[in-house]
Amino acid sequence: MTTKRLQVLLDEDELAEVRRAARRQRVSVADYVRRALRQARVADSDADTRRKLEVIDEAARFDFPTADIEQMLSEIERGYRH
Repeated sequence: MTTKRLQVLLDEDELAEVRRAARRQRVSVADYVRRALRQARVADSDADTRRKLEVIDEAARFDFPTADIEQMLSEIERGYRH
């Protein structure tokens, strides 16, 4: 696995908070930041999945008329001719 360096600029107060949080968890600042970024990616992915499921659920609540696909295509064609 190839690793790359990422530079993130924080003001002094933010950096102090990150250092305190890392110390509380007994990990390095780098490890703390990697974990936080990993958790953020997972949360973002979960939110995207939740939103997709909400849209499907909302669409399933509609009660539109439907028919066999061949019947629907036939009706569409008939409508074009009139």
